Amino acid sequence: MAGKLRIVHCFRSPVGGIFRHVRDLTEAQVAAGHMVGIVCDSTTGGEFEERLFEQMKDMLALGIHRTPMQRHVGAGDLTSARQTYRIIKELRPDVLHGHGAKGGAYARLFGSLLRVSRSRVARLYSPHGGSLHYDENTATGKLFFALEYLMARFTDSLLFVSDYERRTYRRKVGEPPIPNTLVYNGLRATEFEPVTARADAADFLYIGMMRDLKGPDIFIDALAAAAPRLGRAPNAVMVGDGDDLPRYHAQVKRLGLEGNVRFLPPMPAREAFVLAALVVVPSRAEAMPYTVLEALAAARPMIATSVGGIPEIFGSGSPALIRPDPTELAEKMSQALGDLAAYRKLMPDDSTLRARFGADVMAAEIEKAYFAALEK
Repeated sequence: MAGKLRIVHCFRSPVGGIFRHVRDLTEAQVAAGHMVGIVCDSTTGGEFEERLFEQMKDMLALGIHRTPMQRHVGAGDLTSARQTYRIIKELRPDVLHGHGAKGGAYARLFGSLLRVSRSRVARLYSPHGGSLHYDENTATGKLFFALEYLMARFTDSLLFVSDYERRTYRRKVGEPPIPNTLVYNGLRATEFEPVTARADAADFLYIGMMRDLKGPDIFIDALAAAAPRLGRAPNAVMVGDGDDLPRYHAQVKRLGLEGNVRFLPPMPAREAFVLAALVVVPSRAEAMPYTVLEALAAARPMIATSVGGIPEIFGSGSPALIRPDPTELAEKMSQALGDLAAYRKLMPDDSTLRARFGADVMAAEIEKAYFAALEK
């Protein structure tokens, strides 16, 4: 099958890496002549996300549709699901691409319902970590992985953003009985232009969602632990929002770091990168985080945890990688800040990053998966 497609991206929360991924994809797909729309939650996101939606709305022929979607399975799901299905049915997609656990479930279930009553709809799923973060030894994990196994029957193609994510799916859910492709997240050419920190920049930057999965608490504990090594309390900027933000404010206060840590609301990553000498990604779990790609493309030195797909960016033996542990992070912070020029040389080179993590490469591979799914 060839030609232009009606593509609908379905996901829950319009924040963080999933939203970034969808924005990049929609931009490339519109440029390729496809008609694109978005269906996502209306209860998450703030002013920053509203500005991003405002920038996108004129280019999306199928529009932006927001309706309440719960993170967890609950009684409100039934009403939410009915409303989401109604929206998707009216959009008449050729391709329904679900992102994350909730978006993936909706895309595959509703795509299957549409196929009962009309022509073929390709049902694609990108986990982006999602339910794969659950422990397979817990009751919750077993339930989600059993559901994932069942949902594979209603999926035409799986798209993984890292080899780690694909290996995790195989281990926790099983070997996919359907086509599956590894497609790394990609950056635009302009994002490979270097960013220089301001003269009054802080020592360290955390940018991301304010939830324990991303490790803000590890970052704050490490700042306190690094003080004796450095002979002073390091300065830091923390950029982001989330339900756990008040707890991190309290943690900073409890550790006596109020004068050293500044909290700022969400902003574009490249604007945040000028605020500190070093970027820190202290996550406990990841799939393929954009923050890491964006910081390295902007030639910012960084420390990151060796979780998820992050080692696929740095190389598994990189000295820039640590465990998600405050003591280990504090030691690496002190070392990096002690000789920043030497530490910069440990980062992956620009040409390797461009070849593997370009938005054009990502969009072309995903489009290929769409057409392959429609031709089945």
